[in-house]
Amino acid sequence: MRLIQYLEEGQPRAALVESDEAVRPIRLDGGTYALARLAIASGQSLQAVIDVRLDDDLVDYQQLIDEKRLLPPLTHPDPAHCLVTGTGLTHLGSADTRSAMHAKTQVSETELTDSMRMFKLGVDGGKPAPGETGAQPEWFYKGDGACVVPPEAEIPVPPFAEDAGEEPELAGLYVIGDDGRPWRVGYAIGNEFSDHVTERFNYLWLAHSKLRACSFGPELLVGELPDHLEGVSRIVRGGETVWEKPFLTGEANMAHSLANLEHHHFKYSGFRRSGDVHVHFFGTATLSFADGIQTRDGDRFEISLPTFGRALRNPLRFETETPPIDVKSL
Repeated sequence: MRLIQYLEEGQPRAALVESDEAVRPIRLDGGTYALARLAIASGQSLQAVIDVRLDDDLVDYQQLIDEKRLLPPLTHPDPAHCLVTGTGLTHLGSADTRSAMHAKTQVSETELTDSMRMFKLGVDGGKPAPGETGAQPEWFYKGDGACVVPPEAEIPVPPFAEDAGEEPELAGLYVIGDDGRPWRVGYAIGNEFSDHVTERFNYLWLAHSKLRACSFGPELLVGELPDHLEGVSRIVRGGETVWEKPFLTGEANMAHSLANLEHHHFKYSGFRRSGDVHVHFFGTATLSFADGIQTRDGDRFEISLPTFGRALRNPLRFETETPPIDVKSL
């Protein structure tokens, strides 16, 4: 089952994806968030809550895109109560680089960089046995719901950015129940979007490199995630593809299990606040930046995974003015 959200008379409306051409609205005010909250409160599955609320009429999917009415597939009514976070160094990499990555882990511990040491921790202990706790992953914060850009909308690049690079990833989407339990609503394609020049200058600047806009969707996959997923990430400039590369994800291509990544995020009580939404990016191994690509104003990112329906597409908009930072003393 795949869901989208779109604007209907200024309010979020969830819909079931029937095909690449049509979606069926779900008659419950409040969109996907309201559906999830109702399912949690009633003890029903999301499928059961949706089945009795499906509209008789279909809506044209492409028309929603053309009218710029698509929303991220899960939002909170108050963006401050949506936390956007992620984990890095989680993927083994594509087949042609995996052996080289493993070869690097064979050198002595004293020769390992901090990043490679973190990666090796995941390879050795990121998929613990049931009942055991695995290695902690690298973790980062991107912002609250205000940093999330809807599918098809422009991703802003701040004037101080050194780079504007895509990161094709899976994102887990969660709602916290009234008792503080995290509930996974589903998964979506994500573009985590980072400043790789800043990040690579010094890994202690990772936090700076991540405080950028991002996007996920357009579709939310409800149910079990396949262990092996193959997608394509591309950059389109002036109607022509200037870079394209396949990417692998899913647990079969990761050093960490998804359960381990979720455990180390939600173990903190501050991330189990009743009613909050969490968007958690699971990492990637494929970047255009690694191939020397420099993005430009108007470039469009396209990230596709067939299991998730339509591709996630976002053009870039380079901003030229920085608002004045004028801190005053009270």
